[in-house]
Amino acid sequence: MTAVTIGALDADLVLTPGVTARVRVPASSANLGPGFDCLGLALGLYDEVSVTVTEPGTGVVVTAEGESADDVPLDERHLVARAVIRGLEAAGVAAPGIALHCVNAIPHSRGLGSSAAAVVGGLAAASGLLVADARRPALTQTQLVQLSSEFEGHPDNAAASVLGSGVVTWTHGDTEFFARKLPLHPSIKATSFVPQTQSSTAETRGLLPDEVPRADAVFNVSRVALGVVALTTDPTCLMDATSDRLHQTYRAAAMPASSGLMNALRDRGHAATVSGAGPSVLVLGTSDLGDEEAQLAAEYGFAMLPLDIAGGVEILP
Repeated sequence: MTAVTIGALDADLVLTPGVTARVRVPASSANLGPGFDCLGLALGLYDEVSVTVTEPGTGVVVTAEGESADDVPLDERHLVARAVIRGLEAAGVAAPGIALHCVNAIPHSRGLGSSAAAVVGGLAAASGLLVADARRPALTQTQLVQLSSEFEGHPDNAAASVLGSGVVTWTHGDTEFFARKLPLHPSIKATSFVPQTQSSTAETRGLLPDEVPRADAVFNVSRVALGVVALTTDPTCLMDATSDRLHQTYRAAAMPASSGLMNALRDRGHAATVSGAGPSVLVLGTSDLGDEEAQLAAEYGFAMLPLDIAGGVEILP
């Protein structure tokens, strides 16, 4: 096992064995149609992370249950473990060893922000350890957005899991990441449609062209601006505000079921988008969906899952 150390630190900068922290982190959906890499939404489906500082020489030990628990490394390579270590490093402290337990409810590789949630959960767990051991103040939301976005390369999913609600995100160059929380209109409801199949964000991103027609770029700029209005003050605009010409069409051939379900839902008047890089589909609206939509989803191989709009990551007692 690899010891969780950061150079040669003074003894007072090493966390005390036995200190624990537990966090709950929400899923997320990104893009919301036209907002490629800049709009996100936190969804009420949660992973939980528990971490304990252990004695020197114990290294990193991970246990997991739930979604994809048998498909992840159970040592320092685990994404949550890497995030815990990065959070401690950012605070200038170390742990002699850590024991980590993950309870996963967010489906992996389905466009619901599982990787971002893992990173945010690990960083928040590190922050919880700092507070519990009284060595450093908690990591701020700004730090959590920056550090988690460094893992992802873009802040939309990560910022939603940190801040909760809806978010607008932006970058300065390739290394600085920023986000602001949107006060969502209280009537907005989210419904996710989740398939059994998975997709790779890297692969679907590779389907996107380097250049798009000017008319399509202008179209998306207008729809993103309208999206902020629809999400915050006027949900009647959600259908127009979730229209996209920048990425969904280019990815459709790789995800025919997702594209087919999205278009079928939109034909029925629902503001449907591909959730992130897919293959899940998200509907935003002001009323609950019912048996008709659930049956339609089943015909395409998807399960309908109504979800609350979530708050941000929480450090639990």
